[in-house]
Amino acid sequence: MLASRAGISRPYVVKKILILGGYGGFGARLSHELAVRGHHILVAGRNLQTAEHFCKTIANTEPVQADRNGEVGKIFEQHQPDLLIDAAGPFQNSSYALVQQCIAAAIPYLDLADGRDFVCGIGALNDTATATGISVISGASSVPALSGAAIRHLASEVDHIEAIEMAISASNKATAGPSVSRAILSYVGQPIRIRRAGQWQTSYGWHDLHHISFTLPKGSDVQKRLVGLADVPDLELVPSQFDSKPAVIFRAGTELTFQNCALWLASWPVRWGWIKSLEPFATALLSLQNMTRALGSDVSAMKVELFGHANGQPCRKYWTLIAREGDGPQIPTFAAVVLAEKILQGRTKFGAYHAGKLLTLSDFQPLFDRYAIAHATQTAAPEPSLYQKVIGAEFKKLPASIENLHNVVRDAGFHGTAQVTSGKNPLAKLAAKIFGFPSAGKHDLHVHIKVDEKGETWTRSFSGKKFSSRLQKSESHLTESFGPFQFRFNLPVTENGLTMEMAGWKFWFVPLPLFLAPQSRASEWDEDGRFHLDVPIALPVIGLMVHYRGWLVPSQK
Repeated sequence: MLASRAGISRPYVVKKILILGGYGGFGARLSHELAVRGHHILVAGRNLQTAEHFCKTIANTEPVQADRNGEVGKIFEQHQPDLLIDAAGPFQNSSYALVQQCIAAAIPYLDLADGRDFVCGIGALNDTATATGISVISGASSVPALSGAAIRHLASEVDHIEAIEMAISASNKATAGPSVSRAILSYVGQPIRIRRAGQWQTSYGWHDLHHISFTLPKGSDVQKRLVGLADVPDLELVPSQFDSKPAVIFRAGTELTFQNCALWLASWPVRWGWIKSLEPFATALLSLQNMTRALGSDVSAMKVELFGHANGQPCRKYWTLIAREGDGPQIPTFAAVVLAEKILQGRTKFGAYHAGKLLTLSDFQPLFDRYAIAHATQTAAPEPSLYQKVIGAEFKKLPASIENLHNVVRDAGFHGTAQVTSGKNPLAKLAAKIFGFPSAGKHDLHVHIKVDEKGETWTRSFSGKKFSSRLQKSESHLTESFGPFQFRFNLPVTENGLTMEMAGWKFWFVPLPLFLAPQSRASEWDEDGRFHLDVPIALPVIGLMVHYRGWLVPSQK
């Protein structure tokens, strides 16, 4: 929506701003926004006729032909801009040639980049930008500028941050240009480095699909949209901003489930190595998306969730933004508008750096107010952990090392060592292999505990060999599931820890006789401030299947 809105403040001094991609999906909105503030906007792009057509309807604009990947020195000499804004993209796999030209010409630089490597690497130009006496700022968009502002807002009263999860769901009617399509397809199916379980792990673009509900205290909500893992600067930048080095996940998608599922399916040939990238199919993707533009709504949404502990209690806080009336595509330009004004007024430091820590939500508020955009911060009521629900009041009697491991709010990792003994019986070896239990010997042990609304998923890694189980509460018991097998345990608290006593088991939904169940009395205890475990598992008649014992401490590598 490019119509003028009331309440626009004029700049102190009119400046000349060169916007590359100035008539594109986001660039057009940015050009209009800065033009109505009184600045003289040089609307630049590869197609001069398109730029001329765009400028006919908007005052304070001038068409310019330019290519962000080409030589812009002559344009600098002819027009002498006070600021260059790169809204063209895509920034994935892009060089810093344009930025270096700006530094050489002593012209401040700003971009709407969301390319992880591009934004995170901009600091390499810090010394030359500082020496030249200009500001070079990358990532002035929804990520990492707006997301960073929301994260710091949520983190202000949290003592220990465990996990941060972000999601953006775009209206199907939102205008997406070729650059956006290429940016998305550049990482679909590709390996993505993410922070989870206290360590860096690898996932894949558009995998880890998840349904997200976007809710506000008042007004209609946006229910359960499907989103998948996206590669953005926040995945690299945010963990290092906090001492706890939290897990960080960012997901994105359109509002139409079938579109996200189609991208997920298309990601597998890339993940399997059958094709190098989906980026060459960007034009086709855009055409298919345009064919379905009549479907869906004009509502876009964004959510940032923070999980941790505040004053020793579990804490979950979340910030939600919902944009209606097709105003969602305005949001990626807001940070650039605010930072452009700050640069032109001399209120930014010299050097090259990202925009992830530069703004607050209050900086965005005047722009939010002019559009059909509502946002709110909410705090969920503290909820007991899974083990606390099962154990009850006795949980507080556990030593700190035991309580901490069983008091994960969202995502945590623990590492240590374990000694494994394997059974000798061939049937025991076969059963151990089916369950994925580790081989005999001394192992580096890592445990990833992932918490959701229904329970916990434990992934144990013995020297890289992993096996997982699902833990939930069933009446007064703890249920642990390995595929179709479900085991029910009592959790009596001991003087220095707790034990797990088998109380029943099932195969799928069929209860099985307890005397045929695997025999296991696992124990956990504190020793020298460490969590210790001893897990023997034996089969009736057959004997020992596996026995592992070891210790764990929190992971913060």
